[in-house]
Amino acid sequence: MLISIITPTYNSAATIRHTLESVANQSYRQVEHIIIDGGSKDQTLDIIRDFPHVTRVVSEPDQGIFDGMNKGIRLASGDLVGVLNSDDFFAHAEVLQLIHDEFQHNKIDILYADVQFVHPHNLTRVVRNYSAQHFKPWMFAFGFTPPHPTFYTYRKNYLEFGLFHKDYKYAADYELMMRFMRTYKLKGKYIRDTWVIMRTGGASNSTPYVKLGLNREIVRACKSNGVYTNIYILFLKYGVKIFEYITPRLSSSTLR
Repeated sequence: MLISIITPTYNSAATIRHTLESVANQSYRQVEHIIIDGGSKDQTLDIIRDFPHVTRVVSEPDQGIFDGMNKGIRLASGDLVGVLNSDDFFAHAEVLQLIHDEFQHNKIDILYADVQFVHPHNLTRVVRNYSAQHFKPWMFAFGFTPPHPTFYTYRKNYLEFGLFHKDYKYAADYELMMRFMRTYKLKGKYIRDTWVIMRTGGASNSTPYVKLGLNREIVRACKSNGVYTNIYILFLKYGVKIFEYITPRLSSSTLR
């Protein structure tokens, strides 16, 4: 079973080496790693050349990160597809083996797990644990979603149910997961393990203005999928999310 990993990049020289190393160090070897670069002006492409496991590199201007993800999915030939962004990295070397085993032995369409956010200048300092343990598809209406960096599904599902909508600036991943899991009712399974480490300061979490834009797009995504919500309902989620920041700690699987 071939697993395709899509990594969108743009001027990612400061972080992409960790991303590439974490894929190269996976124990599962049937991996296709596709890099979709938006035309970087720094040393990103030079760093990528140091990693012979990378299957394909496309470097050209694009319409943003979700356009890059779509390009990668179209180029992918794997049975399964996941996205690993250029400032994220796998938490341990067995992630892809676990993903393979779960799809091999279970009748599921989607698999997802947990992520941890770390300080961008101290990767051992965990600032937030993001767990999808209690997630259910009805929770999309309240602003909750599985962590997209841990979201794996069959490539055929993208071909049948559609790619990321490029007219979303922040919430195209939210809309796609809701479309797959709630609108089309694809069967998902949660694995209690940390699969991806993310640096804080991502595009959808940087400022209150960005958070407002994100939530407005979530309202739009819900409406387009026949799910009722509003901006006030969505802001209730922050009362729950605050617990993700309380006494964060490294799990036994992290940074092995």
